[in-house]
Amino acid sequence: MNDTLALALMPFQLAFMQNAFLVTLTIAVPMALLSCYLVLKGWSLMGDAVSHAVLPGVVIAYMIGLPLAIGAFVAGLVCALAAGYLKDNSRVKEDTVLGIVFSGMFALGLVLYVKIEADVHLDHILFGDMLGITLADLAGTGGIALLSAAFILFFRKDLLVQAFDRRHAAAIGLPVRLLHYGLLAVISLVVVGALKAVGIILAVAMLVAPGAIAALLTRRFTTMLAVAVAVATGASFCGIYLAFFIDSAPAPTIVLLLAGLFTLAFLRQALLARRIARSS
Repeated sequence: MNDTLALALMPFQLAFMQNAFLVTLTIAVPMALLSCYLVLKGWSLMGDAVSHAVLPGVVIAYMIGLPLAIGAFVAGLVCALAAGYLKDNSRVKEDTVLGIVFSGMFALGLVLYVKIEADVHLDHILFGDMLGITLADLAGTGGIALLSAAFILFFRKDLLVQAFDRRHAAAIGLPVRLLHYGLLAVISLVVVGALKAVGIILAVAMLVAPGAIAALLTRRFTTMLAVAVAVATGASFCGIYLAFFIDSAPAPTIVLLLAGLFTLAFLRQALLARRIARSS
């Protein structure tokens, strides 16, 4: 019995596992909050676009000797602003614009990536390296999480109004441009915070799945925010813990758990709808 308990508690006794838990749970909170607004606004593809578009910024920052996070943030912000400008000044639909912009920037990043000889593992930017987290990474991610969560919570009501009806938000005097571009900046910021934890490719799941799951389970937006945070932190904790014992990469394990939870939430919603239809 003691041996079983010792084995079960082993992940919490290892420093690299403790750091993995801390950094992932820290960034999971603002990403979960943000995912609710992205789902309501129909901006799920925006999270995907920004997540992929940061790659050229990371590579260029490495080439000129800047911190990788700065390059990632600038590239993500440029992608978001460019997509917004093209949408507002052309007849092309938003999803088409996003597809062109993020695929072009991701392709540019890949071209640059294969041309350099890096003495660091830039693969970690793509796939995450939460088991190699340092105290500096924890501090940086913590600061990003605090700023992002503060913006979302402070403007939560204004962002909600804008998500449902931007014209109404402008009519009642809300700073719609500030909210719009502020939300784009926060998307870029949380993607930067997630680079070490889950990587570029898997960050999109954390920006979409918690809000999508919460939308299926709740009817009130405040409850949706709470459920999304619970889902993101719970899946993150269980994914890292499970990955330790099955010798799997933590980030994909977390995403698989989120996909499983979404499937269960969808099936629950479908069963409830069928019962209501039968009873009526």
